Amino acid sequence: MNKRAEFIADLLREKKADDVQIFDMNGTDYFVEYVVVATTMGERHALSLLDFLKTELKKQDEHVLNIEASSEWIVIDLGDILIHLLTPEFRVKYNLEEFLTKRESIKNI
Repeated sequence: MNKRAEFIADLLREKKADDVQIFDMNGTDYFVEYVVVATTMGERHALSLLDFLKTELKKQDEHVLNIEASSEWIVIDLGDILIHLLTPEFRVKYNLEEFLTKRESIKNI
């Protein structure tokens, strides 16, 4: 597994994100190499996680290319890694794991 993706997952776990998962999209036609998905305790927790991630990633010379945020879902784009922070309700509603697991299993030949 990618050390950077693992580092991000560890940071999220440290700040009490729940059910943190990493999906390896290498060898697929997906537009990033890794996707990190985590459940937040709500909007305030998600914003706290976002601030913490930005601070810690900057220390590692990581560059955040874009952030899309709503009260239920935050997406952080690092170029080759995508981080999704979702409320429990949105995590269930959109079920990214099912989509990403299917994509992960279809490797390009």
